[in-house]
Amino acid sequence: MVSAQMAFADEPAVEQYTYGSHPDIAKVVHQDQVPNVCGVVPIQMVYLDHQGQKHIMEYSVMGNGCHDN
Repeated sequence: MVSAQMAFADEPAVEQYTYGSHPDIAKVVHQDQVPNVCGVVPIQMVYLDHQGQKHIMEYSVMGNGCHDN
């Protein structure tokens, strides 16, 4: 049986996006869907850089659940 820690040992550390950073994004592999909440929420994007290295970036977005009534 493989432990969860060992199963994710090959995963890169999650990088926090900061304003002004310029990530080397060659291809987006996966991006979380923006949830239906009213407020700012963190989502993650998995991408490959131009050398083929996998990265996981977390950043904040406004949820899709805010509506003017």
